[in-house]
Amino acid sequence: MGLKKKLKAYGGPYMMILPTVIMLALFAIYPLAWAFKYMFYDYDGFTQAKYIGWDNFVRLFTRDTQYWQSVWNTLVFTAGKLVITLPLSLILAFILNNKLFGKNALRAIIFMPTIISTAVISLVFYLMFNSYNGIINNMLKSAGLIDQPIEWLGIKYSMLTAILVAIWGAVGNYMVLFLAGLQGIPNDLYESASIDGANKIQQFWHITIPLLGPVLQMIVMLAIVNTLKSYESIMVLTAGGPGGKTEVMYLYIYKLFFPVSEGDAVVQQYGYGAAVGFVSALIVGVLTSLYLYISRKSSEVH
Repeated sequence: MGLKKKLKAYGGPYMMILPTVIMLALFAIYPLAWAFKYMFYDYDGFTQAKYIGWDNFVRLFTRDTQYWQSVWNTLVFTAGKLVITLPLSLILAFILNNKLFGKNALRAIIFMPTIISTAVISLVFYLMFNSYNGIINNMLKSAGLIDQPIEWLGIKYSMLTAILVAIWGAVGNYMVLFLAGLQGIPNDLYESASIDGANKIQQFWHITIPLLGPVLQMIVMLAIVNTLKSYESIMVLTAGGPGGKTEVMYLYIYKLFFPVSEGDAVVQQYGYGAAVGFVSALIVGVLTSLYLYISRKSSEVH
């Protein structure tokens, strides 16, 4: 086939995907290549980059205790969020998949937080959980449940508050995914089970959960990856404080690239940030692969 015939046959499809390829190269492949190069350099974005070999990784694994604290905080945040979000989303999806008055309105209300900016949601909750003039403390004081304001964003409750905000923002998204999976289960199975005397709870455990297995596996994987990488709500709520109690991995990386002012100086650490980002991506990949391996083995056993 000649060049003209090939262009005529395949030119259209290639031209259609060309913008996507260009954007992928500019905003995904090039930044990854840039980060991979500079994680071996001491570079602050202004002065000449200095090659330092593996020094960034030596610093990370031997001296940077703050980063490893952020890894632990990320695991706590992920576990706390998913343990509540996924079962709650599944239960809501199961309820709203049945014939129920106003179910479409309820679906829209529960899904609404998903389409609102994370920064806006977090700012609203920041004002609500404010220790001294927040609406939560005012309501509790009015009801006589507390005498002194609770420091929701203080050392004791800051992680719990961050988890609650994350749950509120994520339930609707996973509910919709579960709804899509539930609607793929034939209604005949539920009707047959009802005729045999099975109630809704029995139907849920013996029909819904087994048949939802593949979809559930995908949703849990997406939830793990998204939660491990999330940091926006925590950045608005606590900025990682107090005392690093809510600092998560990707917020720590963000601060290396876009640091807060320290007096009159701003310390940018692009080289070290690239190294930390690489290790963080490996951690996310390992945890996700571990989950997929365990879930696949579990599926084979059953």
